[in-house]
Amino acid sequence: MSNTLDTLAAKLAEDTLKVMDETGQDRLFVEVGDVLAAASQSLEEAFLTEVRVRLAERKARQFLVGKLTEHRKKAKATESQ
Repeated sequence: MSNTLDTLAAKLAEDTLKVMDETGQDRLFVEVGDVLAAASQSLEEAFLTEVRVRLAERKARQFLVGKLTEHRKKAKATESQ
């Protein structure tokens, strides 16, 4: 059962994030969670965890890209001096 739960939650999280990206509705996952809560608390919790993990990973990647961009700008400025 756990494998099914994890698989469904992961797929639903991926699909929800795609819709969020396309529509700009950044809190859509909360609404989907509410729908799930009425039917399955277990799936709701797994889904919300999957969404939060993916959103956190996105933020971390944005942070890394920013740091690398900053580093490269500094390196390029140093090279041109």
